[in-house]
Amino acid sequence: EVQVVESGGGLVQAGGSLRLSCAASGFTFDDYTIGWFRQAPGKEREGVSCIRTITGSTYYADSVKGRFTISRDNAKNTVYLQMNSLKPEDTAVYYCAVDLDPYYSDYETGADFESWGQGTQVTVSS
Repeated sequence: EVQVVESGGGLVQAGGSLRLSCAASGFTFDDYTIGWFRQAPGKEREGVSCIRTITGSTYYADSVKGRFTISRDNAKNTVYLQMNSLKPEDTAVYYCAVDLDPYYSDYETGADFESWGQGTQVTVSS
């Protein structure tokens, strides 16, 4: 059974930084996609950033480009999301998800990601 566990959320002032971690386990594939998604109250879930583990290719939503950086440690099956210059509009529950089919992944909605973490709250105060 695939397990996905996020950590690293919290409360930060605007302009500050946070780093989220996502540890995935329970599978043996080495070519898959891990993505970060977020959902703010009253809004649809949106893709933030994704990375394909074997190639390192990445996706970033326009709203986070230049501020967020996704990285991976394949030996640990762990992906990190470094979030800098945080804005109040970044406030949301952030979810990590795994898509074991790396050849097509819906980065914008995560509709085809099979396994999801429980989410971690990120709150940015103004």
